Amino acid sequence: MFKNPDKAPKTYTPGEALPKIAAFCAYQERTQREVEEKLKSYGLDEDEAGEIIIRLSREKLLDEERYAQAYARGKHRTNGWGRRRIKLEMKAKGLSEYCIKSGLKELDGEEYYDKLKQLLGQRDAREKETHPMKRKMKLMAYLTQKGYESDLIQEALGELAAEDE
Repeated sequence: MFKNPDKAPKTYTPGEALPKIAAFCAYQERTQREVEEKLKSYGLDEDEAGEIIIRLSREKLLDEERYAQAYARGKHRTNGWGRRRIKLEMKAKGLSEYCIKSGLKELDGEEYYDKLKQLLGQRDAREKETHPMKRKMKLMAYLTQKGYESDLIQEALGELAAEDE
């Protein structure tokens, strides 16, 4: 239940760590950095951790490109994040530029724009501001914070204004 602060963390040999880390990677997609940190917490040195990471990559249990694709799809669909926000978050996770681009390709243009319009409609319905310019600025700020591109935001706001007329 609660970890005993007096008790040292358990260390593992590379042979013991491999099945544990394989299960860790099989449970959900992981970045190489996450796996390295987990292996360090198991008490393995850099060389031992490196060998295990190579083996996991060879066995396709660890694949950062696949992680980036799943991350981009998931954050867009469940959190409503735009490409800019997803890209920043993936950079913070230490993913390569190649993996980031591969992940962003997963975001279908039409589905992406539909999600933007859905978020805009929901926020517009909740927005209490009545002054048209202030309202528009608040809606723009919300969608910018979500990571959407300003040209798409302008286009969606134009469509919303046309519907209101």
